[in-house]
Amino acid sequence: MKAVRFHEFGGPEVLRYEDVERPVPAAGEVLVRVAGTTFNPVEGNIRLGVMQGPIPVGLPHTPGLDVAGTVDVLGEGVEGLAVGDEVIGFLPMTKPGAAAEYVIAPAAALSPAPRKIPLADAAALPVVGLTAYQALFDHGRLRAGQRVLVNGAGGPVGGHAVQLAKQAGAHVIATASPRSAESVRTAGADEVVDHTAVDVLSAVTEQVDLVLNLAPVAPEVLAQLPAVVRPGGAVVNTTIWMPAPTDEDRDVRGVNLYVRSDAEQLAKLVALVDSGDLRVDVAWRVPLTDLPEIHAQAASGEVAGKVVFLVS
Repeated sequence: MKAVRFHEFGGPEVLRYEDVERPVPAAGEVLVRVAGTTFNPVEGNIRLGVMQGPIPVGLPHTPGLDVAGTVDVLGEGVEGLAVGDEVIGFLPMTKPGAAAEYVIAPAAALSPAPRKIPLADAAALPVVGLTAYQALFDHGRLRAGQRVLVNGAGGPVGGHAVQLAKQAGAHVIATASPRSAESVRTAGADEVVDHTAVDVLSAVTEQVDLVLNLAPVAPEVLAQLPAVVRPGGAVVNTTIWMPAPTDEDRDVRGVNLYVRSDAEQLAKLVALVDSGDLRVDVAWRVPLTDLPEIHAQAASGEVAGKVVFLVS
């Protein structure tokens, strides 16, 4: 089969489109014929080798944390799946990924794919959807009637977070650039603040129950975020190179979010997609052979929105 791999850590030039032996699923695993995978920013850092502490990968390594495809072979003991099933999943971060014609996936990580969108597009859901869901509900404990600030709502995670928070009955304040303001409004934000013109701290005129920080901010700004949170609330931070701030005196929690694969939560997101309550936005659809170019563009800040790689 064909796959994109890197044999050494480094810049986008280390990525190679090459012939690879088709893997064989072990017990509890399935072989998925890949329809689509995506680019996630963390994959650029994995390729650089700067994530070997929290995400150690062996070389050569195939990127691609998201997968959408069709079950091709069942490993021993797999139940609840059949050859030909269309599935999506968030693959183990240290194992070979889905930037290939076939990939091994733990059966427990897979969910039935949405029926209302193209199969390859569904690859844009797992990582960003689960990040938004876990930030809001597992860590942020968001409930109907609460107020949430989504800082950096213009990105793929932010778009899902705004939709999910609004659907949960929250009042959503979102910061975004002028380029993405309209899409954030369409996602359901009650207030959209231009972060290029207004400081994030000034954007909150009434305290919120939850801040979801998805954007790089200056350390001194991050440290002040608990001040806009009501007692008992939380600051959930995805920029994990800067620890989330806390305010113990006011019972404001700081949470550093490390997204995890969860097929049950993913199935809930799929149901929302099929009911029309969650939109999956895809900015670009490109062939798998373009993966090195997308890594290069992302490194220079040129990638906006979710990129899906189409696998023949």
